[in-house]
Amino acid sequence: MLKKFEVDNFKGFSKRLVFDLTARDYEFNQNLTENGIVKKAIIYGKNGVGKSTLGIALFDIISHLTDKERVPFLYLQNYICLENIMKPALFKYTFNFDNDIVVYEYKKWDSDNLVSEKLTVNDKTLIDYYYGNEASYNNFIDDSIKGSLNIKLVDNKLSVIKYIYRNTPTDNDSIITKLVCFCENMLWYRRLSEGSSYAGFSNGNNSFFDFIYERGKTHELQEFLKRNSVDYQLEFEAVNGKRELIAYFNNRTAKTLFSTVASTGTMALAQYFAWKSIAFDQISFLFIDEFDAFLHFESAKFIVEELNKQKNFQSIVTTHNTYLMQNKLTRPDCCYLMTQNKIASLFNSTDKEIREAHNLEKMYVNGAFIDE
Repeated sequence: MLKKFEVDNFKGFSKRLVFDLTARDYEFNQNLTENGIVKKAIIYGKNGVGKSTLGIALFDIISHLTDKERVPFLYLQNYICLENIMKPALFKYTFNFDNDIVVYEYKKWDSDNLVSEKLTVNDKTLIDYYYGNEASYNNFIDDSIKGSLNIKLVDNKLSVIKYIYRNTPTDNDSIITKLVCFCENMLWYRRLSEGSSYAGFSNGNNSFFDFIYERGKTHELQEFLKRNSVDYQLEFEAVNGKRELIAYFNNRTAKTLFSTVASTGTMALAQYFAWKSIAFDQISFLFIDEFDAFLHFESAKFIVEELNKQKNFQSIVTTHNTYLMQNKLTRPDCCYLMTQNKIASLFNSTDKEIREAHNLEKMYVNGAFIDE
Protein backbone atom coordinates (compact mmCIF):
# COMPACT_ATOMS: atom_id res chain seq x y z
CA MET A 1 0.00 0.00 0.00
CA LEU A 2 0.94 3.64 -0.34
CA LYS A 3 2.26 4.93 2.99
CA LYS A 4 3.29 8.47 2.04
CA PHE A 5 3.43 10.67 -1.06
CA GLU A 6 5.44 13.84 -1.60
CA VAL A 7 5.37 16.21 -4.56
CA ASP A 8 7.19 19.46 -5.26
CA ASN A 9 7.17 22.05 -8.04
CA PHE A 10 4.37 20.29 -9.95
CA LYS A 11 1.61 22.51 -11.36
CA GLY A 12 0.25 24.56 -8.43
CA PHE A 13 2.47 22.97 -5.79
CA SER A 14 5.13 25.64 -5.32
CA LYS A 15 6.37 24.00 -2.12
CA ARG A 16 6.75 20.37 -1.18
CA LEU A 17 3.40 18.79 -0.28
CA VAL A 18 3.56 15.78 2.05
CA PHE A 19 0.55 13.44 2.12
CA ASP A 20 1.14 11.15 5.09
CA LEU A 21 -1.16 8.13 5.31
CA THR A 22 0.02 6.96 8.71
CA ALA A 23 -2.92 5.67 10.76
CA ARG A 24 -3.55 6.31 14.43
CA ASP A 25 -4.61 3.99 17.22
CA TYR A 26 -8.41 4.14 17.16
CA GLU A 27 -10.53 1.20 18.26
CA PHE A 28 -13.44 1.91 15.91
CA ASN A 29 -13.69 1.47 12.11
CA GLN A 30 -10.53 -0.60 12.09
CA ASN A 31 -11.36 -1.82 8.57
CA LEU A 32 -10.38 1.65 7.30
CA THR A 33 -6.72 1.05 8.09
CA GLU A 34 -4.25 -1.79 7.66
CA ASN A 35 -0.77 -2.32 9.07
CA GLY A 36 -0.72 1.22 10.43
CA ILE A 37 -1.67 2.78 7.07
CA VAL A 38 -4.88 4.60 6.14
CA LYS A 39 -6.65 2.43 3.59
CA LYS A 40 -9.82 4.51 3.05
CA ALA A 41 -9.24 8.27 2.93
CA ILE A 42 -11.54 11.25 2.32
CA ILE A 43 -10.01 14.61 1.34
CA TYR A 44 -11.68 17.98 1.91
CA GLY A 45 -10.50 21.41 0.82
CA LYS A 46 -11.68 24.72 -0.55
CA ASN A 47 -11.86 25.28 -4.29
CA GLY A 48 -8.46 25.74 -5.91
CA VAL A 49 -6.27 24.30 -3.14
CA GLY A 50 -5.10 21.38 -5.30
CA LYS A 51 -7.27 18.35 -4.49
CA SER A 52 -7.55 17.43 -8.16
CA THR A 53 -3.87 18.21 -8.74
CA LEU A 54 -2.95 15.83 -5.93
CA GLY A 55 -4.71 13.00 -7.73
CA ILE A 56 -3.02 13.89 -11.02
CA ALA A 57 0.36 14.00 -9.27
CA LEU A 58 -0.21 10.63 -7.61
CA PHE A 59 -0.90 9.08 -11.00
CA ASP A 60 2.08 10.59 -12.79
CA ILE A 61 3.92 7.37 -11.95
CA ILE A 62 1.87 5.31 -14.38
CA SER A 63 3.09 7.39 -17.33
CA HIS A 64 6.62 5.94 -17.23
CA LEU A 65 6.32 2.70 -15.26
CA THR A 66 3.32 1.22 -17.13
CA ASP A 67 1.60 1.16 -20.51
CA LYS A 68 -1.82 1.88 -19.03
CA GLU A 69 -4.09 4.79 -19.90
CA ARG A 70 -2.40 8.04 -18.96
CA VAL A 71 -3.87 11.11 -17.30
CA PRO A 72 -5.43 13.20 -20.13
CA PHE A 73 -3.07 15.82 -21.54
CA LEU A 74 -5.58 18.54 -20.63
CA TYR A 75 -4.68 18.05 -16.97
CA LEU A 76 -0.91 18.05 -17.57
CA GLN A 77 -0.55 21.54 -18.99
CA ASN A 78 1.76 23.84 -16.97
CA TYR A 79 3.43 20.67 -15.65
CA ILE A 80 6.25 22.59 -13.96
CA CYS A 81 5.07 25.13 -11.38
CA LEU A 82 5.11 28.55 -13.05
CA GLU A 83 6.73 30.08 -9.98
CA ASN A 84 9.95 28.13 -10.64
CA ILE A 85 10.21 26.91 -14.22
CA MET A 86 13.96 26.21 -13.97
CA LYS A 87 13.44 23.43 -11.42
CA PRO A 88 12.10 19.95 -12.28
CA ALA A 89 9.06 18.47 -10.58
CA LEU A 90 9.76 15.93 -7.84
CA PHE A 91 7.63 12.92 -6.94
CA LYS A 92 8.35 10.63 -3.99
CA TYR A 93 6.33 7.55 -3.07
CA THR A 94 6.75 5.48 0.08
CA PHE A 95 5.16 2.03 -0.16
CA ASN A 96 4.77 -0.85 2.23
CA PHE A 97 5.01 -4.13 0.32
CA ASP A 98 4.89 -7.17 2.63
CA ASN A 99 6.53 -5.12 5.41
CA ASP A 100 9.32 -3.89 3.12
CA ILE A 101 9.48 -0.08 3.05
CA VAL A 102 10.03 0.87 -0.58
CA VAL A 103 10.82 4.49 -1.45
CA TYR A 104 10.68 5.48 -5.11
CA GLU A 105 11.69 9.02 -5.99
CA TYR A 106 12.06 10.64 -9.40
CA LYS A 107 12.24 14.03 -11.07
CA LYS A 108 10.78 15.14 -14.41
CA TRP A 109 10.60 18.13 -16.69
CA ASP A 110 7.28 16.92 -18.10
CA SER A 111 5.25 13.72 -18.15
CA ASP A 112 7.58 12.14 -20.74
CA ASN A 113 11.07 13.25 -19.76
CA LEU A 114 12.81 11.89 -16.68
CA VAL A 115 15.65 13.67 -14.92
CA SER A 116 16.49 11.01 -12.33
CA GLU A 117 15.21 7.93 -10.50
CA LYS A 118 16.07 6.55 -7.09
CA LEU A 119 14.83 3.36 -5.45
CA THR A 120 15.55 2.31 -1.86
CA VAL A 121 14.29 -0.70 0.07
CA ASN A 122 14.51 -0.67 3.86
CA ASP A 123 16.99 2.24 3.59
CA LYS A 124 19.24 0.35 1.16
CA THR A 125 19.76 2.09 -2.19
CA LEU A 126 19.14 -0.24 -5.13
CA ILE A 127 18.93 2.29 -7.96
CA ASP A 128 20.31 5.82 -8.25
CA TYR A 129 20.12 6.83 -11.88
CA TYR A 130 20.56 10.19 -13.59
CA TYR A 131 19.40 10.84 -17.17
CA GLY A 132 22.03 13.30 -18.31
CA ASN A 133 25.40 13.76 -19.93
CA GLU A 134 27.44 14.67 -16.87
CA ALA A 135 30.38 12.28 -16.91
CA SER A 136 30.98 12.84 -13.20
CA TYR A 137 27.62 11.32 -12.24
CA ASN A 138 28.09 7.69 -11.26
CA ASN A 139 24.86 5.83 -12.02
CA PHE A 140 24.26 2.94 -9.65
CA ILE A 141 22.09 -0.16 -10.12
CA ASP A 142 22.49 -2.93 -7.56
CA ASP A 143 23.42 -6.32 -9.01
CA SER A 144 20.52 -7.93 -7.17
CA ILE A 145 18.20 -5.84 -9.36
CA LYS A 146 19.84 -5.92 -12.75
CA GLY A 147 21.57 -9.33 -12.62
CA SER A 148 23.51 -9.81 -15.86
CA LEU A 149 21.40 -7.29 -17.76
CA ASN A 150 23.44 -4.75 -19.73
CA ILE A 151 21.51 -1.52 -19.34
CA LYS A 152 21.96 1.11 -22.03
CA LEU A 153 19.13 3.61 -22.28
CA VAL A 154 19.10 5.77 -25.38
CA ASP A 155 17.10 8.66 -23.91
CA ASN A 156 15.26 9.83 -20.81
CA LYS A 157 11.79 8.69 -21.89
CA LEU A 158 12.26 5.08 -20.76
CA SER A 159 12.44 4.40 -17.05
CA VAL A 160 15.33 2.22 -15.96
CA ILE A 161 12.91 0.42 -13.63
CA LYS A 162 10.52 -0.32 -16.48
CA TYR A 163 13.44 -1.47 -18.62
CA ILE A 164 14.56 -3.92 -15.94
CA TYR A 165 11.01 -5.16 -15.43
CA ARG A 166 10.51 -5.79 -19.15
CA ASN A 167 13.88 -7.46 -19.72
CA THR A 168 14.36 -9.79 -16.75
CA PRO A 169 12.52 -13.02 -15.85
CA THR A 170 9.32 -12.47 -13.91
CA ASP A 171 9.82 -12.86 -10.18
CA ASN A 172 6.70 -12.17 -8.12
CA ASP A 173 8.83 -11.67 -5.02
CA SER A 174 10.97 -9.00 -6.66
CA ILE A 175 10.57 -5.43 -5.41
CA ILE A 176 10.57 -4.26 -9.03
CA THR A 177 7.68 -6.60 -9.84
CA LYS A 178 5.70 -5.55 -6.76
CA LEU A 179 6.21 -1.86 -7.56
CA VAL A 180 5.26 -2.08 -11.23
CA CYS A 181 2.31 -4.41 -10.63
CA PHE A 182 0.93 -2.05 -7.98
CA CYS A 183 1.18 0.83 -10.45
CA GLU A 184 -0.37 -1.15 -13.29
CA ASN A 185 -3.45 -1.69 -11.15
CA MET A 186 -3.96 1.88 -9.99
CA LEU A 187 -7.16 3.60 -11.16
CA TRP A 188 -8.03 7.32 -11.22
CA TYR A 189 -11.26 8.70 -12.58
CA ARG A 190 -13.44 11.77 -12.42
CA ARG A 191 -16.76 12.81 -13.91
CA LEU A 192 -17.61 16.32 -15.01
CA SER A 193 -20.85 17.54 -16.52
CA GLU A 194 -19.32 17.35 -20.00
CA GLY A 195 -17.99 13.82 -19.63
CA SER A 196 -15.62 11.52 -17.80
CA SER A 197 -11.90 10.75 -17.74
CA TYR A 198 -9.81 7.94 -16.32
CA ALA A 199 -6.19 6.87 -16.01
CA GLY A 200 -4.45 3.64 -15.12
CA PHE A 201 -5.67 0.02 -14.92
CA SER A 202 -6.85 -0.30 -18.54
CA ASN A 203 -6.46 1.14 -22.02
CA GLY A 204 -8.77 2.54 -24.64
CA ASN A 205 -11.79 4.79 -24.85
CA ASN A 206 -14.68 2.34 -24.59
CA SER A 207 -17.70 3.83 -22.85
CA PHE A 208 -18.67 2.36 -19.51
CA PHE A 209 -21.93 1.27 -21.19
CA ASP A 210 -19.85 -1.07 -23.36
CA PHE A 211 -18.26 -2.55 -20.26
CA ILE A 212 -21.67 -3.11 -18.65
CA TYR A 213 -23.03 -4.83 -21.76
CA GLU A 214 -19.96 -7.01 -22.31
CA ARG A 215 -20.07 -8.28 -18.73
CA GLY A 216 -23.82 -8.88 -18.71
CA LYS A 217 -24.38 -6.41 -15.88
CA THR A 218 -27.48 -4.62 -17.20
CA HIS A 219 -29.88 -6.02 -14.58
CA GLU A 220 -27.37 -5.38 -11.80
CA LEU A 221 -27.03 -1.77 -12.95
CA GLN A 222 -30.82 -1.43 -12.89
CA GLU A 223 -30.95 -2.73 -9.30
CA PHE A 224 -28.00 -0.55 -8.25
CA LEU A 225 -29.72 2.58 -9.54
CA LYS A 226 -32.98 1.51 -7.89
CA ARG A 227 -31.21 1.34 -4.52
CA ASN A 228 -30.30 4.97 -5.16
CA SER A 229 -33.90 5.99 -5.96
CA VAL A 230 -33.52 5.84 -9.76
CA ASP A 231 -36.06 3.28 -11.01
CA TYR A 232 -35.62 2.61 -14.73
CA GLN A 233 -36.18 -0.60 -16.68
CA LEU A 234 -33.04 -1.01 -18.77
CA GLU A 235 -31.99 -3.09 -21.76
CA PHE A 236 -29.51 -2.80 -24.58
CA GLU A 237 -30.75 -2.51 -28.16
CA ALA A 238 -29.22 -1.91 -31.57
CA VAL A 239 -29.95 1.65 -32.70
CA ASN A 240 -28.76 2.62 -36.18
CA GLY A 241 -26.22 -0.17 -36.09
CA LYS A 242 -24.87 0.86 -32.68
CA ARG A 243 -25.50 -0.78 -29.31
CA GLU A 244 -27.29 1.60 -26.95
CA LEU A 245 -28.67 1.42 -23.41
CA ILE A 246 -32.44 1.97 -23.51
CA ALA A 247 -34.77 3.05 -20.72
CA TYR A 248 -38.41 1.85 -20.93
CA PHE A 249 -41.50 3.57 -19.53
CA ASN A 250 -45.25 3.06 -19.21
CA ASN A 251 -45.16 -0.75 -19.33
CA ARG A 252 -42.65 -0.69 -22.17
CA THR A 253 -44.92 1.30 -24.46
CA ALA A 254 -42.40 4.14 -24.52
CA LYS A 255 -38.63 4.09 -24.61
CA THR A 256 -35.64 6.38 -25.08
CA LEU A 257 -31.88 6.41 -24.81
CA PHE A 258 -30.81 6.16 -21.19
CA SER A 259 -28.35 9.01 -21.76
CA THR A 260 -31.17 11.38 -22.74
CA VAL A 261 -33.13 10.96 -19.50
CA ALA A 262 -30.34 10.26 -17.00
CA SER A 263 -29.29 13.21 -14.87
CA THR A 264 -25.62 14.01 -14.29
CA GLY A 265 -25.96 12.34 -10.90
CA THR A 266 -27.46 9.20 -12.42
CA MET A 267 -24.65 9.07 -14.97
CA ALA A 268 -22.13 9.40 -12.15
CA LEU A 269 -23.76 6.47 -10.35
CA ALA A 270 -23.72 4.40 -13.54
CA GLN A 271 -20.03 5.15 -14.06
CA TYR A 272 -19.21 4.15 -10.48
CA PHE A 273 -21.15 0.91 -10.98
CA ALA A 274 -19.26 0.21 -14.20
CA TRP A 275 -15.82 0.66 -12.59
CA LYS A 276 -16.95 -1.39 -9.61
CA SER A 277 -17.94 -4.23 -11.95
CA ILE A 278 -14.85 -3.97 -14.14
CA ALA A 279 -12.04 -3.21 -11.77
CA PHE A 280 -12.71 -3.53 -8.06
CA ASP A 281 -11.63 -7.16 -7.86
CA GLN A 282 -8.28 -6.32 -9.48
CA ILE A 283 -7.15 -2.81 -8.60
CA SER A 284 -4.56 -1.91 -5.97
CA PHE A 285 -5.35 1.78 -5.53
CA LEU A 286 -8.34 3.98 -6.40
CA PHE A 287 -8.62 7.77 -6.56
CA ILE A 288 -12.01 9.31 -7.40
CA ASP A 289 -11.91 13.07 -7.86
CA GLU A 290 -15.03 14.94 -6.66
CA PHE A 291 -16.79 11.58 -6.55
CA ASP A 292 -20.10 13.04 -5.34
CA ALA A 293 -20.19 16.35 -7.18
CA PHE A 294 -23.60 15.47 -8.65
CA LEU A 295 -24.89 13.10 -5.98
CA HIS A 296 -27.51 13.42 -3.26
CA PHE A 297 -25.92 13.08 0.17
CA GLU A 298 -27.55 9.68 0.68
CA SER A 299 -26.00 8.33 -2.53
CA ALA A 300 -22.63 9.77 -1.52
CA LYS A 301 -22.94 8.02 1.85
CA PHE A 302 -23.90 4.79 0.09
CA ILE A 303 -20.77 4.87 -2.09
CA VAL A 304 -18.47 5.62 0.87
CA GLU A 305 -20.00 2.67 2.71
CA GLU A 306 -19.41 0.48 -0.35
CA LEU A 307 -15.79 1.57 -0.67
CA ASN A 308 -15.22 0.97 3.04
CA LYS A 309 -16.23 -2.67 2.52
CA GLN A 310 -13.68 -3.22 -0.26
CA LYS A 311 -10.78 -5.04 1.37
CA ASN A 312 -8.38 -5.58 -1.53
CA PHE A 313 -7.51 -1.99 -2.47
CA GLN A 314 -6.65 1.39 -1.00
CA SER A 315 -9.01 4.24 -1.92
CA ILE A 316 -9.03 8.03 -1.77
CA VAL A 317 -11.95 10.30 -2.65
CA THR A 318 -12.19 14.08 -2.73
CA THR A 319 -15.35 15.92 -1.76
CA HIS A 320 -16.90 19.11 -0.38
CA ASN A 321 -19.69 17.18 1.37
CA THR A 322 -19.23 17.67 5.11
CA TYR A 323 -22.12 15.28 5.80
CA LEU A 324 -19.61 12.49 5.16
CA MET A 325 -17.40 13.84 7.96
CA GLN A 326 -18.81 11.53 10.60
CA ASN A 327 -17.29 8.74 12.65
CA LYS A 328 -19.89 6.28 11.39
CA LEU A 329 -18.22 6.50 7.98
CA THR A 330 -14.64 7.59 8.59
CA ARG A 331 -12.13 8.36 11.38
CA PRO A 332 -10.16 11.46 12.38
CA ASP A 333 -7.00 9.91 10.91
CA CYS A 334 -8.72 8.93 7.64
CA CYS A 335 -10.30 12.31 6.94
CA TYR A 336 -7.95 14.99 5.53
CA LEU A 337 -8.06 18.77 5.18
CA MET A 338 -6.12 20.26 2.28
CA THR A 339 -4.91 23.84 1.93
CA GLN A 340 -2.36 25.37 -0.42
CA ASN A 341 0.77 23.18 -0.28
CA LYS A 342 -0.45 21.37 2.84
CA ILE A 343 -2.59 18.36 3.68
CA ALA A 344 -3.19 16.90 7.14
CA SER A 345 -5.66 14.53 8.80
CA LEU A 346 -8.23 15.84 11.26
CA PHE A 347 -6.21 14.08 13.95
CA ASN A 348 -3.18 16.23 13.06
CA SER A 349 -5.21 19.42 12.59
CA THR A 350 -6.13 19.99 16.22
CA ASP A 351 -4.63 19.77 19.69
CA LYS A 352 -7.89 18.37 21.03
CA GLU A 353 -8.43 14.68 21.63
CA ILE A 354 -11.02 13.38 19.16
CA ARG A 355 -13.17 10.49 20.27
CA GLU A 356 -15.70 8.29 18.50
CA ALA A 357 -18.63 10.16 20.04
CA HIS A 358 -17.48 13.54 18.68
CA ASN A 359 -19.36 15.18 15.81
CA LEU A 360 -16.59 15.80 13.27
CA GLU A 361 -18.76 17.88 10.97
CA LYS A 362 -19.85 20.18 13.77
CA MET A 363 -16.25 20.53 14.97
CA TYR A 364 -15.14 21.41 11.43
CA VAL A 365 -17.89 23.98 10.87
CA ASN A 366 -17.11 25.58 14.22
CA GLY A 367 -13.43 25.97 13.36
CA ALA A 368 -11.98 23.27 15.59
CA PHE A 369 -9.50 22.21 12.92
CA ILE A 370 -6.65 24.35 11.66
CA ASP A 371 -7.01 24.42 7.87
CA GLU A 372 -5.04 27.54 7.03
